[in-house]
Amino acid sequence: MDRQELFPVSRRGVLAAGVATATLAGGPLSAQEAAMAEGPPPTSPVTLKVNGKTHRLDLDNRTTLLDALREHWKLTGTKKGCDHGQCGACTVIVDGRRINSCLSLAAMHDGDEITTIEGLGTPDRLHPMQAAFVRHDGYQCGYCTPGQICSAVAMLGEIKAGIPSHVSASLEATPQPTVDELRERMSGNICRCGAYSNIIDAIREVAGQGAGGKA
Repeated sequence: MDRQELFPVSRRGVLAAGVATATLAGGPLSAQEAAMAEGPPPTSPVTLKVNGKTHRLDLDNRTTLLDALREHWKLTGTKKGCDHGQCGACTVIVDGRRINSCLSLAAMHDGDEITTIEGLGTPDRLHPMQAAFVRHDGYQCGYCTPGQICSAVAMLGEIKAGIPSHVSASLEATPQPTVDELRERMSGNICRCGAYSNIIDAIREVAGQGAGGKA
């Protein structure tokens, strides 16, 4: 008995039959395909006051504040870095407080007032923090800078309000913008260029101490 009689179906035939069976039966759907099969995602009406202007949109409930700002309002100054809340590139100011916009859903901020880097100043009229970053070369490549500046502006507001940090000498006395204090408070904003000393100098100048003053 020859090989053909022992094995009437070739390897090619087995593979072809497997492909045909999978096509007819349908393989497992991906998460995206499954979501599409279930119909459009649920949305919510969201009203945000961004840089002084009120915006209203129906947004997918899963839309992050970062994606809403970048994709729907085209405010691309706010950067998407790690998308895990670890680098601070997406920092914006919400009702006076700094947050990582990549970790917050847009629907959670209905009615909130949001300030992005575009709302702090303009090229012909820079915010004092932006101008200080320029003077002290705190920009470097510039990718993290919008988040750094928004974080620094809100952080000085925290100090002025008397909110202590982990390194504050007292929980009751008003914190001082020392080098250690600023480094601790800005530790959530990563600069891959390593311009940290320049950034601290810029913040201290705006805080009123001067870059070369003693801590």
